[in-house]
Amino acid sequence: MPQTVADIMSPEPIVVRPVTPLQEAIQILAERRISGLPVIDDAGKLIGIISETDLMWQASGITPPAYVMFLDSVIYLKNPAAYERDLHKALGQTVGEVMSKNPVTITGDKTLQQAAQIMHDRNVHRLPVIDNTGKVIGILTRGDIVRAMAVS
Repeated sequence: MPQTVADIMSPEPIVVRPVTPLQEAIQILAERRISGLPVIDDAGKLIGIISETDLMWQASGITPPAYVMFLDSVIYLKNPAAYERDLHKALGQTVGEVMSKNPVTITGDKTLQQAAQIMHDRNVHRLPVIDNTGKVIGILTRGDIVRAMAVS
């Protein structure tokens, strides 16, 4: 019988809330040597994920979008809404301001092959594992899948 996500996921992962100070989340990531944390609401439902990628904006800063002036008008060469989103991430002070919303998830009954395919197709390094109510019950990483492959 093929292994399922529930067989190899890390149960009861460390989670944070949107109001968690960003510095606290950074400390958790550094001390636990993990690369991402599920973000849950007060009911325990997944609402986002904060990862090292989200935090890179804090370290690298943000460059304003290129623009040209034409007849006293500003014409942006890139989407100004994307700049505003990235600026918010670069200046954010709480997890909720920096997290990625609508993370890719999986349920515990899926196979490892399905999980690996989702990770590959969506270019994600971790999948929060949720139950049928949207509550986080575990987390599955690429490393978990590779370790499971090693013992097969």
